[in-house]
Amino acid sequence: MSRTRRSAALAAGTLLAAGLLVSLPAATTAGAAGAAGVQRVRPGHDGGHGSGDAEAALIGAEHARAHAGRRAAARNAGGYPQATRTASLSALTDSQARANAGFSAAASGRFAQYFPSPDFGVHLAQLPTGKVLLFSFERVETDPTKETGPTDRTGPTNAGRAYLWDPARGTGARAFHEVRPPTVLMPDGTHVPRPAPFFCAGHAFLPNGMVAVFGGNTGGKGGSGARLSFVFDPWTETWYRNRDMSVGRWYPSVVTGADGRQIIMSGQSERGTGTPTPVVERFPAKGLPVPRRTYDIPLDIASERFGADAPFRNDYPHLFSLRDGMIYGLGRDADQQWRFDPAAQTRTDLPRRPADFRGYGSAVPLPAGLRGPDSVLVLGGDPHDPNTYELTGAGWQTREPRAFGRTQDDTLILPDATLLTVNGALSTRDYGNGPFNPKADLKYRQTELRDAAGHWRLGPAQRLPRGYHSNALVMPDGRVMVTGDELQQIANDPDIGDAMDGSIELYEPAYLHRGPRPALDRVPAAALAHGTGFEVRSSTASAVRRAVLLAPTTVTHAVNTSQRHLELPITGTRGDTIALRTPPTAADAPPGYYMLFLLDADGVPSPARWVKLG
Repeated sequence: MSRTRRSAALAAGTLLAAGLLVSLPAATTAGAAGAAGVQRVRPGHDGGHGSGDAEAALIGAEHARAHAGRRAAARNAGGYPQATRTASLSALTDSQARANAGFSAAASGRFAQYFPSPDFGVHLAQLPTGKVLLFSFERVETDPTKETGPTDRTGPTNAGRAYLWDPARGTGARAFHEVRPPTVLMPDGTHVPRPAPFFCAGHAFLPNGMVAVFGGNTGGKGGSGARLSFVFDPWTETWYRNRDMSVGRWYPSVVTGADGRQIIMSGQSERGTGTPTPVVERFPAKGLPVPRRTYDIPLDIASERFGADAPFRNDYPHLFSLRDGMIYGLGRDADQQWRFDPAAQTRTDLPRRPADFRGYGSAVPLPAGLRGPDSVLVLGGDPHDPNTYELTGAGWQTREPRAFGRTQDDTLILPDATLLTVNGALSTRDYGNGPFNPKADLKYRQTELRDAAGHWRLGPAQRLPRGYHSNALVMPDGRVMVTGDELQQIANDPDIGDAMDGSIELYEPAYLHRGPRPALDRVPAAALAHGTGFEVRSSTASAVRRAVLLAPTTVTHAVNTSQRHLELPITGTRGDTIALRTPPTAADAPPGYYMLFLLDADGVPSPARWVKLG
């Protein structure tokens, strides 16, 4: 947001005790989600039910209100007519084609698909089922020169929404289905239920593949922190609510540590914008079990206060769990760089970063072979500073700059250990032609690529400029999904009257254009212990030179705490069997699900298969 819904319908016998982990039978599948009471709505049906009491009787009063709001916003779109949106999208499509005519796909990759989505994608998570979770807010405005989301709203318009995209079903409306947030009553004095307004929350993966989400917006001037705590279960496709946090958080950061517990920091408090909380919390609380199996469901689980505070002056700090088992909190202010010890619950100072204040920009834990990362590259966040800055054990070092400075950018580690930067802007809502101006300088649409030696070069341009709330992730097939930035999405919406508010663009990295891909035919189904050998099957085993674990991304506001790239040693090849070894400790690779890629001598990766560590 701008700043200047687990159903109770599960069988009673499965609920063991409030405040404890709930274990469901291992045979529970995604098909159980319907039984769990999740309403699913096909995107594009908005307005198709009729209105008033009839619609409410069919889909529920709360859902009907959301539909009515969308229809009203579409009717009031005269200030920014459909013709303007259509022309803008056409112009961006044409300029992208011209800009990319000189790029070779085998050298620089290519943007291959662009299609509508029912959600803005303010928050994004690549799930171990292969599906992608997108969530954000119900729009309250269709004019992109105004605030789209309900930052200042209280009552039912301050509501969240969530969808799943299944890439296996393609790119049409049928590839998406709604997974509505739990209905909540917010402490805003209105006493009106609505889907939880968990946008601008923080999130990270639990060891069992679930996504834990903390915080959100209670509303009021500038927005204010919510104490909300949820888990999304990708296996049943259901939201579960946990006990509220001790403090409200609006724009917090979350990271998963080596023990599988999550550390939650920062975020604006219940008092509103300008009041970041120094309170650190841990989830689950230390005396409670960590959910490790797919059927261990956190329900009514409490977090606890961590022993040390984190007095970040600004929200969404970058958090990383590095190979020493410590949590590194890299604040936006140069002097707020800290290391947290999860066992001792202490905080110590890190050296001051050489660059001054950084806004929303990327930070990436750099690949370091088999061992977990021991350095972080900070980049972006300052449109006037193209330099990149690496934090190592020796302190900060200035590294090779990118072509230009940008904020709101997203940088990803690809399977071949290179880096890709997408998205960006001059500042929060300014793409080079003034704030809340949908027109953007071409350069902010241009990608940048960093090779294994640390050298940067410009790459092809994406279709939409995407600044504030932009996101990206690496998919199991090796492509990159790019989405986010509600302003640009509604400014270039091909049909503002339907329910497809957002858009997704797919980028194919160069390695997908360098010949046949290796095969990865079978991986172990059981969880793998750290520091142990295991075998995989590949019909192209003789061509495999590298094996890589890539952690899945969950990202928002340019903050991606989950990224991790690990090279697994190949200890032998026999026929179609390849022997590998897992990283030595949970500090190197926190427990959870990873994408396993096999690469050939040219760095071409196989489609990934999911393995579980820990």
